Amino acid sequence: MHILVINSGSSSLKYQLFNMPSDIPLCTGQIERIGTEGSFIRHQIQAPAQLIERNEVIADHDVGLRQVLELLADPVTGVVSTPDAIDAIGHRVVHGGESFASATLITPAVKETIKALFPLAPLHNPINYQCIEIAEQTFPKAKQIAIFDTAFHQTMPEYAFRYALPQELYHQEAIRVYGFHGTSHRYVSKKAIAWLEKPDAKLISIHLGNGSSITAVDKGKSIDTSMGFSPLSGLVMGTRSGDIDPSVIFHLLSRGYSPDDVNNLLNKKSGMQGLTGFSDMRDIRKAMEAGDQTAALAYEIYAYRVKKYVGAYAAILNGLDAIIFTAGIGENDATLREMICTQLTFLNISLDSEKNRSPDRGLRAVNAPDSPVRIFIIPTNEELEIAQQTYDLLQGK
Repeated sequence: MHILVINSGSSSLKYQLFNMPSDIPLCTGQIERIGTEGSFIRHQIQAPAQLIERNEVIADHDVGLRQVLELLADPVTGVVSTPDAIDAIGHRVVHGGESFASATLITPAVKETIKALFPLAPLHNPINYQCIEIAEQTFPKAKQIAIFDTAFHQTMPEYAFRYALPQELYHQEAIRVYGFHGTSHRYVSKKAIAWLEKPDAKLISIHLGNGSSITAVDKGKSIDTSMGFSPLSGLVMGTRSGDIDPSVIFHLLSRGYSPDDVNNLLNKKSGMQGLTGFSDMRDIRKAMEAGDQTAALAYEIYAYRVKKYVGAYAAILNGLDAIIFTAGIGENDATLREMICTQLTFLNISLDSEKNRSPDRGLRAVNAPDSPVRIFIIPTNEELEIAQQTYDLLQGK
């Protein structure tokens, strides 16, 4: 069964094509920095091995996805001869509300629900929806399946997902913690449990990318997570503020900002973008190395927020077997991992600096030999997780 996975983020688009049940992709690719200067496409074919790279302006996800589809069916380098060779497309959709707790066949009604949730995930659900519509037009015979980032967090206990607001705001308006990046947290926590050979492991999964979140996992289930009603809360992110005092919103409104202004400010102009003028951590690192003290402070703020959550989640887990770093920043930024793990010896967390800075890639442990808590770097593979859930749904599992 040929399954194409489309994973669209706020400024990126990743994809993989699988011939399931094999977990080895026929091709993989990614588009980075969509909508900004320096955007690029990287398309890798597995057999025969071939890498195609393009540096060009990708204005939006529509342009990006159409280029991906052209690469897949290229007369010379393509891996499918016709769009009809694709049996199913698995789409990452960020927000499913309380409506979806598992992989779901996309119908007109499902699409309307995804649209209704646009206000709760304004950077993601519109893009996810757009990619679904493009895929429906390009692959009219393929089954379209939605995998929701919120699904993994449906196991949170009520005392963790409820806000201290009037009851009717939950029962009538469904205002609660939903959590996001669930596909990634699910994948890496399964890998950590297998590595530890401990089904009841207590884990903290730290997903650090343009969007960032942290999740407490007990026995393979999410019990708390940093993102809440929308993907805005929690850690400092590329353009999102993360946690702030709600009174800041009222203050801005009293100073003449409109609700749309505040929404745009917190989602698109804050975070590292607001602190430094750059949303990409690679650019911030370059600025730091050039002596930019503003960038250095922002970097410290970013690491400090993660460390606060590590402490909080170690408390609610009442113990800890491992912490996991994943996603683009988590997997690749050794300095940031060191800043987060420093002075956590009271939690039995001790980093091996040499291992941490090793050029090795892939799944690895970077804790000191005598550290009771393991420190794992586990490359996330949301695409494989989406493909597996898509396959299982269509197989009736």
